[in-house]
Amino acid sequence: MSLMHERRFNHEIERLRDPERVARLEVPRVVDLALSGMQKPSKVLDMGSGTGLFTEEFAARGLQVTGMDVNPEMLAAAQEFVPTGVFQEGLAEQIPYPDTTFDLVFMGLLLHETDDPLAALKEARRVTRQRLAILEWPDEDQSIGPPREHRLATVKINKLARQAGFMKVDISRLENLVLYIME
Repeated sequence: MSLMHERRFNHEIERLRDPERVARLEVPRVVDLALSGMQKPSKVLDMGSGTGLFTEEFAARGLQVTGMDVNPEMLAAAQEFVPTGVFQEGLAEQIPYPDTTFDLVFMGLLLHETDDPLAALKEARRVTRQRLAILEWPDEDQSIGPPREHRLATVKINKLARQAGFMKVDISRLENLVLYIME
């Protein structure tokens, strides 16, 4: 089954795992922050998992990981990097899991790519028991990442979070990115 998605990310897998890019994403730090203070997390959904960079880090910490992406080529690569993970094709706006299936839903550089960010947040809220962590580009000009007009402002993300039913949003500014923790 091939899913249609307006902003499908089709760059080569090797580029997504380039060591410089991986360093800029601060993967271990992001995972530390995403898990910090959680009540015994065991199941994580990495929505928009791509090649599984973050899925791999969550799995390395002993968590049961599920990855979803709209691109089947990315899923095949992720499965190679994270053989213990479960990977499937799917959209953030239509997560095919029952309510409260996961302790943590993680969206890494995905929200700005969704066709309907509010629907994606509502779906993430529905399937998480504890928390949603969203890694996004800051709303500023940078030499890396998407053009500024594709980025979401913090005010917009906060407003969408409230509309989706999240009562608390913590924001951590990283070197190149912003991490939103929603509960």
